[in-house]
Amino acid sequence: MNDETPDPFIEHRRLLFSTAYRMLGTVTDAEDILQDTWLKWHATDRATVQHPKSYLVRTVTNLSLNRLTSARATRENYVGPWLPEPLLTTPNIAEETELADTVSTAMLVVLETLSPVERAVFVLREVFGYSHAEIADTLDKTEATVRQIAHRARAHVQSRRPRFDTDTAERAHVTEQFMAACAGGDLNALMDLLAPEVTSWSDGGGVVTAARRPLHGPDHVARWVLGVLAKPSVAGVEFRSAHINGELGALATIGGNPVAAFTYDLADGHIRNLRFQVNPYKLKGLYLDPETLG
Repeated sequence: MNDETPDPFIEHRRLLFSTAYRMLGTVTDAEDILQDTWLKWHATDRATVQHPKSYLVRTVTNLSLNRLTSARATRENYVGPWLPEPLLTTPNIAEETELADTVSTAMLVVLETLSPVERAVFVLREVFGYSHAEIADTLDKTEATVRQIAHRARAHVQSRRPRFDTDTAERAHVTEQFMAACAGGDLNALMDLLAPEVTSWSDGGGVVTAARRPLHGPDHVARWVLGVLAKPSVAGVEFRSAHINGELGALATIGGNPVAAFTYDLADGHIRNLRFQVNPYKLKGLYLDPETLG
């Protein structure tokens, strides 16, 4: 390979990261997978690789499958609700509804309920548009088997993934109101933004204060959120809107450093599902270039 030929790993890095992140739901693991893929790629005789992109995607997928299988056992002992690691994304992703949906926090939570192989097939087929034959080659399975897995995974996701249609202006308006209510400690204003059937999940991983179980109802959710924000440990907290996992959400920062990410689903102008990521070990994706994800 001469020096002027672009390295296929560099050329396809965004695709590879996107695949690993959607497979694993964590930025840290996705970056580890990319590092392992890079090492394998540079130890490979390039002359034997006819299709570098396919080779790299296959490597990332299989490494992710191995990581996900071991991670599932670890997550069974996780303290409190497990939420995906939030990731900053560009505003243009939010405008591409299908792309945004595949990386939304809500979708990543649903993908957690698939088996590792089902998740791999769903991501490769539904997100990146690979054919059943290509996926069969990647996973070393028959095309018929892949078709069955794809059908099962799609039906599973569709049955569990609620869809909420919210226009951009409405989401921006609710986000501004949410941040103002949190910053001002305004209980009534915050409760007014929450749907009667609101549920909140908070992921502290046992490291920082977080509810160990989902909370239900506007009063319970609002009082808990404002109670956490009133603690001395979060003095000086500031809020700003940000595109997180393809949707406009809110970041809480102290001294410019993210300490919490809020993502939510909206229905009829109210927050239906609120997800509160505060585990400091799961905020790395809030420092990355938003262009990381494709």
